[in-house]
Amino acid sequence: MPVIVTDAAAMARVRGMRMGFAPTVALVEPARAAGHRRIAFVGIPCQVHALRALEAELGFERILVIGTPCSDNTTTENFHRFLALIDPAPQGVSYLEFRADYRVELRYDDGRKGRTIPFLRLPLSNLPQDFFPLTCRSCVDYTNRLADITVGYMGGDGAQWILVRNRTGQAMLGALGDALEVLPAVDRGRRGGAVRGFLANTLRAAGGLPLRRMPGWARPIAAFLQPRIGPRGLEFARARLEMKAIETILHLRRAVPRRMKWMVPAHVWRIARPYGLVPGEGEDPKG
Repeated sequence: MPVIVTDAAAMARVRGMRMGFAPTVALVEPARAAGHRRIAFVGIPCQVHALRALEAELGFERILVIGTPCSDNTTTENFHRFLALIDPAPQGVSYLEFRADYRVELRYDDGRKGRTIPFLRLPLSNLPQDFFPLTCRSCVDYTNRLADITVGYMGGDGAQWILVRNRTGQAMLGALGDALEVLPAVDRGRRGGAVRGFLANTLRAAGGLPLRRMPGWARPIAAFLQPRIGPRGLEFARARLEMKAIETILHLRRAVPRRMKWMVPAHVWRIARPYGLVPGEGEDPKG
């Protein structure tokens, strides 16, 4: 449920990640009708694209846009199905975050101690193939380039990652003053193996075949090694951009091949080219 927030306490109550669709842009006009002349909008790339398309005609004095990286979304029902797979009492989960250290953090509203789950121990192969819609599997703006400032875990190394895009974003960041601790960017590890593995799995998934499951005995070992030898910081961000480009091309080729020319921008092909993905007949946006 999207909300209009007018005080800090209410903002704190809606923090965290929820993988459910929310018609956030639908509340922009009610906010204007309520008399608000300046607003801050928090959204994922597809929501921000819609807001920017309407911005000139909305009549606000100022709109500050705080974006997050593209988030794979699903229905609220599917989100609760996912929670039930990772926690025995999902109704008590009050906070979920996919972190840069290859773990998902869960917090609870019933007094239980929070816990983390390694990515590789998530039961993703137990989810139905249509758990994520095609629109989320074909995102071509992972970094939310139309936002004034993007905040997320994509290029971090435990702390959050911030990408300032313009003077408005810089002013928002500067307003935090001493409350913000800025750390140097981390850049280590190699992404090639992880991205090629993702390519192989996505080829199988896009072809309608089941994903290959990692043996149970190997999962704890891989989960231990991943944050230590896998890509971190900026290299992790590069890996995610390449994975999203690969995912976009392969799923659109399967689902709507005739629309590839219009749905896959040239920059996506450039990102995917080192992994052997090039435009086929009728796919090149320049053709």
